[in-house]
Amino acid sequence: MLTYPMIDPVAVSLGPVKVHWYGLMYLLGFAAVYVLGRYRARQPWSPVKPEAIEDLVTYGALGVILGGRLGYILFYNFGAFIKDPVILFKIWEGGMSFHGGMLGVFIAMWFLAKQQRCTVLQLTDIIAPTAPIGLGAGRVGNFINSELWGRPADVPWAMVFPNGGPLARHPSQLYEAFLEGMVLFVILWWYSSKPRPTMACTGLAISLYGCFRFFVEFFRMPDAHLGFIALDWMTMGQLLSLPMMAFGGLMFYFAHRRAAAD
Repeated sequence: MLTYPMIDPVAVSLGPVKVHWYGLMYLLGFAAVYVLGRYRARQPWSPVKPEAIEDLVTYGALGVILGGRLGYILFYNFGAFIKDPVILFKIWEGGMSFHGGMLGVFIAMWFLAKQQRCTVLQLTDIIAPTAPIGLGAGRVGNFINSELWGRPADVPWAMVFPNGGPLARHPSQLYEAFLEGMVLFVILWWYSSKPRPTMACTGLAISLYGCFRFFVEFFRMPDAHLGFIALDWMTMGQLLSLPMMAFGGLMFYFAHRRAAAD
């Protein structure tokens, strides 16, 4: 069993102002999209110029934050929202959903695509290979916050989390950081290193994330107020990942099929 590293969730404290590691992880993710997005926008096949990436990051950040919060309320805490709708705005209490954030980004890109005179999927194809850095960083933030820990385990690398009870658990946040962050980034960056059919990169990113998330959920504790929601083993995260696996795979298939037909 490994010892959980007691890292202060507050990275910097300046009087009443506290900067948390989790917030810095979001900034790291947005910075990665900006830097790598500008690199991708300089390629001859890019639908937008590098100057447009600043707007892309701004719109994307709004989509992530607003969509992530709305998604958490609708998918994971709708009952509490019905009782007290004000909890939607209590972001300091935590609660963000990747699936909601992803939908928020698609909506934000729809607005930006109109300005840039391109399609939504052309924009998401630019974002997709850069997003895993933020996803991985966010899971590291969850680990530092000692939240979203895994199920009880007896593996050599299991840890006792400060607010997870006396049992040693899977550090599932680090599993996700590795798969949804590092592995997904390497695959997508390699795949997108040459021109690909529109929608293919987006589809590959969605389907692979769904697969990785579905797998890691077997090691992660289900949300306490939801438990297992189907078949006595399926979590909400797995249920939401199923359509991602299916639709992402279909997007990838039809993108290449259309390109072959042309």
